[in-house]
Amino acid sequence: MIGAGSSGIAALKALRDRGFDATCYEASDRVGGNWVFENVNGMSACYRDLHINTSRLRMAYDDLPMPQDYPDYPRHDQIAAYFDMYVDQFDLRPLIRFGTRVERADRGADGVWTLTISGGETERFDALLVANGHHWDPRWPEPGFPGSETFTGRQMHAHDYRSPDDLQGRDVVVLGMGNSAMDISVEASYVARSVHLAARRGAHVVPKYLFGKPTDQLGAWMNPRIPFELRRRLVARLMKIYVGDMSKYGLPEPDHGFGQAHPTVSGRILDRITHGAITVHPNIRRLDGDEVEFEDGTRVHADVVVYCTGYRISFPFFDEGLISAPGNRIDLYRRVFHPEIPNVFFIGLLQPLGAVMPLSEAQGRWVADHLAGGYALPPAGEVRRFIVQDLAAMQRRYVASKRHTIQVDFDDYLYELEHERQRGGERARAQGYPLPVPALAMAGAIA
Repeated sequence: MIGAGSSGIAALKALRDRGFDATCYEASDRVGGNWVFENVNGMSACYRDLHINTSRLRMAYDDLPMPQDYPDYPRHDQIAAYFDMYVDQFDLRPLIRFGTRVERADRGADGVWTLTISGGETERFDALLVANGHHWDPRWPEPGFPGSETFTGRQMHAHDYRSPDDLQGRDVVVLGMGNSAMDISVEASYVARSVHLAARRGAHVVPKYLFGKPTDQLGAWMNPRIPFELRRRLVARLMKIYVGDMSKYGLPEPDHGFGQAHPTVSGRILDRITHGAITVHPNIRRLDGDEVEFEDGTRVHADVVVYCTGYRISFPFFDEGLISAPGNRIDLYRRVFHPEIPNVFFIGLLQPLGAVMPLSEAQGRWVADHLAGGYALPPAGEVRRFIVQDLAAMQRRYVASKRHTIQVDFDDYLYELEHERQRGGERARAQGYPLPVPALAMAGAIA
């Protein structure tokens, strides 16, 4: 297992529960990955005042509910403490090699993986699970804006933002309409001299509460048995009634329907805009000395420009010719199984409309079943057809963006995955519970 973040530890437990001899490599000195503030591995984007934008009940693992005294939307240190509770509750810590970075992962002719870890040591494994996250490799504007090379202020990616103290008394321009852009703009608006929010395209801003309940606990949105388009229209109508048109707040009207792009969840941005604390602009046209010019021709002085432009999906330990994600696209069966390499699996490599933790937990159990012979994949042709059809469906639904290459709907994904596990169990039974990879690392296969 590569990575002991929120996805890796859930899959690690699933492997241990099925009797596998599993080892997890973690570059940091603790679990939690992106939720560890000032993580020593240098990959966390966590900032000082970060709170989750998914409710506590919807992000907890099935095996361990979050403490009841946690708020609806916990703070980052509470979430990190929860991950510590998880590994200690299930005695996973002895399986994790902390402070150990995987430098290379090479697959031999015999199918066995050789991992080269920090220090040069190598170890061999029959199967490899990848849970290295996809919010750590910053993606800057492509191409860069004219004048960015000679801009006299500071340019930074949201990944490097830590505290509004760094923006005290500054003129700040924030580029983006996602969750990070909204959070940073709001935090800056209390301490900066001015805050300007530049939007490349409009977005639907979703409040954290509707009718006194966390929005992601809205019953109609959660039921996968109701056709998705009907759910989408119902929730879109509720948002229209509850929030109104984005243009009334000075934001650009979205060029897509609700649910056709990853939603932006914020309970404060609209207030700060209407209070005059944040000024909204169209996209940046260019940087000029100590000024930023927007596409409508307006110009503002800027000490800091914060690019909230997302992340690249990358695997620095793989040879690019073996496994890579050009344009943030990687072809996987249901976001987990590689169609050509039978003993590599990806955990948490998806962007749900909701939290990733329960999905990673389900993925880990699915992979453990497969490795133990209890789940068999469909025929190769069917796997390929599913990948092609799934990509086509994503492209039809979402606006074209490198952000929308691994999107899933939280409840629908879990629902469909459970049904696929049942179908795969029947296939495995018919095939006599075949083991899919060499079984050297297995303590015992349980069908």
